[in-house]
Amino acid sequence: MTEQHSHRFERGTDGPKVIVVGVDGSDSSLRAAAYAAGLARRQHALLAVVYVQPVLAAGAALGVPVAGTTDEIAEGLVAQIRESAERLKGIFEVRWEFHTFRGDPYNGLVTAADELKADAVVVGASEQAGHRIVGSVAIRLVKAGRWPVTVVP
Repeated sequence: MTEQHSHRFERGTDGPKVIVVGVDGSDSSLRAAAYAAGLARRQHALLAVVYVQPVLAAGAALGVPVAGTTDEIAEGLVAQIRESAERLKGIFEVRWEFHTFRGDPYNGLVTAADELKADAVVVGASEQAGHRIVGSVAIRLVKAGRWPVTVVP
């Protein structure tokens, strides 16, 4: 093995070390977070909870305070996660971090998974009817073929 290859990042050699889960406050994303937390606990992995703040230029142009609204959603998600973690303290220990990225959900999760060197990505099944036509974030992540992807119904 060359010196260059010996320092290369290798995914999934001893089970996942970093599990990225996408959350947006929907029921399916919260089920995905619960599933990912259990996986992280069993694997002694870091759970990286990721919220992708949408960039809505059209809404901003109409005077809608988009950044403030998405910041509130992020703060609410962090509060929910902290509350759940506190309830389980002493029963289950899970190392977790919360990250926010801006953009569309697919590109935000790809960026998060790359930057955090994810070994696995967990997302909730899409609850939007339009995704049956265009393709859901989950399907696009699977097609990217860069990480194992678990879709939680």
